[in-house]
Amino acid sequence: MVVPQLKELRRAYGFDEVAIAPGAFTVNPELTSTDFSIDGITLSTPILAAAMDAIVSPAFAGEMARQGGMSVMNLEGVQTRYDDPDEILSQVVTTPQEEVTSLLQKLYTAPIRDTLIGERVEETKKSGAMCAVSVTPANTKRLAPIAAEAGADMIVVQSTVTTARHVSTSQRGLRFPELLEMLDVPVLVGNCVSYEVALELMETGIHGVLVGVGPGAACTTREVTGVGVPQVTATLDCAAAKEEYLRRTGRYVPIITDGGIRTGGDLCKAFACGADAVMLGTPLAQAEEAPGKGYNWGMANPHPDLPRGTRVNVGVKGTLKQLLFGPTSLTDGTQNLIGALRICMGMVGATNIREMHNAEIIVAPAIKTEGKHYQLGFE
Repeated sequence: MVVPQLKELRRAYGFDEVAIAPGAFTVNPELTSTDFSIDGITLSTPILAAAMDAIVSPAFAGEMARQGGMSVMNLEGVQTRYDDPDEILSQVVTTPQEEVTSLLQKLYTAPIRDTLIGERVEETKKSGAMCAVSVTPANTKRLAPIAAEAGADMIVVQSTVTTARHVSTSQRGLRFPELLEMLDVPVLVGNCVSYEVALELMETGIHGVLVGVGPGAACTTREVTGVGVPQVTATLDCAAAKEEYLRRTGRYVPIITDGGIRTGGDLCKAFACGADAVMLGTPLAQAEEAPGKGYNWGMANPHPDLPRGTRVNVGVKGTLKQLLFGPTSLTDGTQNLIGALRICMGMVGATNIREMHNAEIIVAPAIKTEGKHYQLGFE
């Protein structure tokens, strides 16, 4: 009898399936530090605003900086294609849902203009913010030097799935060591979800890794392609690579969990799993200052052949300051995210983010339902 060779499946976990266990001692939340540092840049708020046109504009970047965080501007979006991006954004927001993807596909065919890259970087700097910009691997060698020369402080090379080894028909593809020689600014690379890929990316010399494939509220990659790993497992695996690389080299390469974070609880779990910072999209699209006016759409939404995003109506929930620091009267964890992080750090006895990585994570499928009979609306 022939025994079939079955593919073994590994269990992976998302935010709703785990919980953070309390520590053996506690700390006053006011004594905790949420500082995040990467290659000489330090943020008191360990949050990067995702490079989505509905979220990041030069004006929003200025407000984000005033709250201690950093925004990443999409160099391949409407900001660098149109003189008046606000007019274009208004078209996207007011178009019926069934027509919006076709409109985005049309709008994003306008050419990226080098002069606008410099102008948007300068506008961002004038707002009082450091300027981080996002480019896809295919356009990095052309666009990243232009942005850096204009004064960009950080380059984020970002695609749905990024690896250090890539097979293509290009005569000479993007090589990160060569890119680092070209640029005198930190380079973050993403996105990835595995130990092996994270480790290989770190070995190229880059300064940070973004973690996450398909978890964002506006992303449909998982539905369209079936590819993705839940964020708890992805973050744990990439954090393990970070620690191994630190052991080998003595160089600390931070990881940033990108996507799938909706509440303060999700954010705290990301840090407990090993994230040094998080990248937020939809939670920040709900800010009054966001250019999308309560809407958000995926970066891959305008793809001409296979769109992997959708426009979602997330509503306007409050000012950016409220979303990050309160005050809030909401009880669902969607506001005062940094306040939630500080309280959680106090509960597990962590005085800083590095110590937060030592918090115990447990598998707890009932964590959101146990004892919540009335909250869930059961009769």
